[in-house]
Amino acid sequence: MLRALAVDDERPSLEELLYLLNADPRVSSVEGAGDATEALRRITRALESGPDGPEAIDVVFLDVQMPGLDGLEMARLLTGFARPPLVVFVTAHEDFAVRAFDLKAVDYILKPVRKERLAEAVRRAAEQRGAAPRIPVHEPDPDHIAVELGGVTRFVAVDDITHVEAQGDYARLHTDRGSHLVRIPLSTLEDRWRSRGFVRIHRRHLVALRHIGELRLDAGTVSVLVGKEELQVSRRHARELRNLLMRRTAG
Repeated sequence: MLRALAVDDERPSLEELLYLLNADPRVSSVEGAGDATEALRRITRALESGPDGPEAIDVVFLDVQMPGLDGLEMARLLTGFARPPLVVFVTAHEDFAVRAFDLKAVDYILKPVRKERLAEAVRRAAEQRGAAPRIPVHEPDPDHIAVELGGVTRFVAVDDITHVEAQGDYARLHTDRGSHLVRIPLSTLEDRWRSRGFVRIHRRHLVALRHIGELRLDAGTVSVLVGKEELQVSRRHARELRNLLMRRTAG
């Protein structure tokens, strides 16, 4: 059972998060804090109590943008402790996801918080704390990938994705209508989508062959035009890419 602390300076958001966490059977107790300073005092008591003490906290559900010390700064402070609680970020802003990953966050939830999405974050925290057995994950739909935007899960067709950009342990999916950040490493998508015509052209980029409009050679450098964006091709991937494009054209 998890002992949780929810931190948010907006009272309605905090009360909603406390309500949802209290309703989860894997959470044995949950407290609230209205800012990072109050939360740090509570976490300090928990660390002094020890992992099995009466004041212990297993996981902190932490807002990012708060007055004074923000959530990212607070999480960075926690990394300095020997046995800090796990951190799940809960925010209305997608832009901080990569920095959250760098701080070893368990999960990153977008507001408004949905019960099902929060339950997934609790599951991940419980697994890391050894409080619950791992639940088998079903294979994803091969033709779509789930993305979150503003607390809503949407399903993006793989065929609509022009290229993918690595951002730490996340990947940004680019389409003609915009981009989406998913918590999947680029190497995983490369393995999953190789048979669908995606090829690695750089350590940071995976490209759908069907969306390559031009292959450009300029003073020994190679690049491809994908939509209106020009992407550099690394030397180690240039020959393989040229061969694949030639075979695709011949076929």
